[in-house]
Amino acid sequence: MMAVLLATALTAGTGLTGHPASAASAQHGPATPAAAEPLTWTRCPEDVLTGVPDEQRARLSCATLPVPVDHDDPGQGTIGLALMRRAADDPAHRIGSLVLNPGGPGGSGLRTPISAEGVLRPEVLARFDLVGFDPRGVARSAPLRCFTTAEQADAVLDRMLTAPLSWPEITGTVAASREYTAACAANAGALIAHMTTHDVARDLDLIRQAVGDERLSFLGFSYGTLIGATYANLYPERTRALVLDGSVDPALRTSDGVTYDRQRAQGFEIALDGFLTRCAQAGPACAFSEGSPRQRFDQIRDRLRRGPVTLPDGSQISFATFTEQVGGNLYSPESFLQLAGALLDLYLVIFPGTATSMAVAPHAASLFTTAVPGGLRDQLPLAGGDAPYTGDDSYFGVNCLDKPFPRVPELFPALADRWERESPTFGRGQAFDPLPCGSWPVAHPDRYRGPWNRPTATPVLVIGNYYDPATRYDFARRMVAELGSARLVSVDAFGHTILGDSQCVDQAAARYLTDLVVPAEGLVCQPDRQPFESVTG
Repeated sequence: MMAVLLATALTAGTGLTGHPASAASAQHGPATPAAAEPLTWTRCPEDVLTGVPDEQRARLSCATLPVPVDHDDPGQGTIGLALMRRAADDPAHRIGSLVLNPGGPGGSGLRTPISAEGVLRPEVLARFDLVGFDPRGVARSAPLRCFTTAEQADAVLDRMLTAPLSWPEITGTVAASREYTAACAANAGALIAHMTTHDVARDLDLIRQAVGDERLSFLGFSYGTLIGATYANLYPERTRALVLDGSVDPALRTSDGVTYDRQRAQGFEIALDGFLTRCAQAGPACAFSEGSPRQRFDQIRDRLRRGPVTLPDGSQISFATFTEQVGGNLYSPESFLQLAGALLDLYLVIFPGTATSMAVAPHAASLFTTAVPGGLRDQLPLAGGDAPYTGDDSYFGVNCLDKPFPRVPELFPALADRWERESPTFGRGQAFDPLPCGSWPVAHPDRYRGPWNRPTATPVLVIGNYYDPATRYDFARRMVAELGSARLVSVDAFGHTILGDSQCVDQAAARYLTDLVVPAEGLVCQPDRQPFESVTG
């Protein structure tokens, strides 16, 4: 699936921020201020092509597209968007360009045309140029940076814990978060006020123009589904075909960040419970199946909440690391075997006298001592000393403008306590994830908040997994209900996004993209392989 290949006050809404949506964001948004010039495609830089075989490189080219920093005031200057194109295999029957976004926010999409070869069917590769891009503020597209040196970043980010438990940890994290956003205000420049999905969707229309397409064909994963939904409502008459895999709830996400992220935590809990249930059903195929996987998992989590556990090799596993790793592995069913083994290994370390007929999984402990993206410290690549800061801060740059949150950081610990009671594994981390939004420098963002129901000539194709941890299935159903014209493909699958892992979904998406054939209403697909089937046959 694309997620693997390419690599969260006590109420919310207008009352949280005290500011209603701007007039522009409450409407359809102004037209693109100027037509884009045709792109000049050239050979991609060598570091962009790292690991790409020579025979594949021949189809790839790169370009830079200038876009306004502020679409409503082009006089503020421009930034360059980095783009990559993979040429269609059958140019004589080429339909146009298929623009790709892998999600995030903050995900680099430049190399998506390379990895998409393992996701899209041959007929799609034959008839479309695949176009990937780094959105504004991301990677090679004028990265949004809150620090000038890695040393400055380390001094702040090392003190920002992803799931602080004790009062000193909580107060220290809140204080460091305020320092972080103050650094953003001082160093990020004018772009920090123009990082909304509204801005990205307007950039996307300039990309459409620059590649020469009258109507947009687009494939978005995860957060990329919000880009697609926003585009469909800003420019319904310029929309050809949109595939949205792993969908957000656009109306909720842009009107109530607290409720949206609370429901995200619940979605991770649903996926976790599904994993543990499936593990119990798998029997010996799942290393953690003996007894009650649910009970044993809760015992591990509750023990870690009281303090770190030391492994035989001297390394330690904390509550935050544990929950981040479990959540990260729920993104990919291919990792379920390793996750089950790691849980057994950890359980036997914590409860050494426990009898079990299961074998300890080799290297299982390493799963919980290897960082995965999720917390602020993990998301931003750092280096020691006075080396230049090479990360970017686009994750918060987008989320803090798109999602309304209370502008009082001290309220987030109360959210964490409440969410943890209903989502005991993921509630605390999800509540602290958007903490910087409580003091983000931009108080009046021009976010797009609807309407969401403008009809498109071809219904938008929305895909949702039953056990998607990051964008729960309910979000996909709401996306379809909110859009003016959409069709849902449901998938009885685990993991975050599904294209490339279900022939049923792949075929439906291919027919939709190439021939504009909308799948039958009520279609439910199966993945190519359910968890643990590789062992059971």
